[in-house]
Amino acid sequence: MESQVTKIVPVVLCGGSGTRLWPRSRAAKPKPFIPLLGEETLYQATLRRCSDRDRFAPPMVVIGEKHLEFAKPQAAQIAPDAQFVVEPMGRNTAPAIALAALALDENDVMLVCPSDHHIVDTQAFQDAAQAAGKLASEDLLVAFGIAATAPETGYGYIRRGDPLGEGHQVHSFVEKPDLETALGFLAQGGYAWNGGIFAFRAGFFLSELTKYRPDMAAAARASFEQRDPESEDIRPAATQFGTIASESVDYALMENTDRAAMVDVSMGWSDIGNWDALLLQRKSPDADNVIVGPGEIIGASGSMIDSDGPHVTLIGADDIVVVVDRDDVLVTSRNAVQRVGEASRCKKP
Repeated sequence: MESQVTKIVPVVLCGGSGTRLWPRSRAAKPKPFIPLLGEETLYQATLRRCSDRDRFAPPMVVIGEKHLEFAKPQAAQIAPDAQFVVEPMGRNTAPAIALAALALDENDVMLVCPSDHHIVDTQAFQDAAQAAGKLASEDLLVAFGIAATAPETGYGYIRRGDPLGEGHQVHSFVEKPDLETALGFLAQGGYAWNGGIFAFRAGFFLSELTKYRPDMAAAARASFEQRDPESEDIRPAATQFGTIASESVDYALMENTDRAAMVDVSMGWSDIGNWDALLLQRKSPDADNVIVGPGEIIGASGSMIDSDGPHVTLIGADDIVVVVDRDDVLVTSRNAVQRVGEASRCKKP
């Protein structure tokens, strides 16, 4: 394939249950669509990073029906040319990407972006997208290898292989490690976080999916071919799509293909995966605590208050997160934020 890439098609994936940032984020309106850092939502920030039409084609948003009411008006402010693929039901990232690939020309290079990530350095992101796009146009399945700055145990890792153009071959994908293993990765070098950002040529992605997950590829194609012809959006048929097993693109394809590559990027990335991650993004270097909404913190450090109404006072309690949303109140230590999803109320709208 020709390695020159003119424009890349951003494919923005919108999904998730919204439980890890409960009670602010909920299943009915999960974190991509709420303003957590500034006035724009994470979804809008994702669209804005890809808004340079000299580099990026109009985006394709893959989303479920129940969140269209948020996604469309928010996109209209930044990317009024966005196209929407409405999934009949959630089936994880591999089938979602397959639907987008089927909607594109086989030679289009698609840049798969989760809708709920925070990226500080837009220029670094865009440069990495161009490098990944060149490799993808040569029929490689390309992952962003995000510079690992801490021994995170909540992320998967990519082990860097031999140099390849502006990137590297992938030696291997590594599951979320324990702390000792993650510390070893940082000490050894050659490992990057797998942030779930990928570049593929649409036709090659489908051919590799057919090779490794033929049932999934066939069902996605049948669902796409039976899409609603009357809809302004792309609405694949539910009957065929419902037969697909839920599987991430990592498991379905990236860990199986022999055409995996990566580009390294340092761009101030976070998946804002819990309240501690959000606290770190909100915290300024000269402040001990974070307060959003009415509140005060006395005699404590490393804590955060996020309230939509009642005034909250926190005294003498370090490393605590307090969140008030409507009638729900969350109080957790920072080292227990990963357990927020266990709260029974977080499953409710």
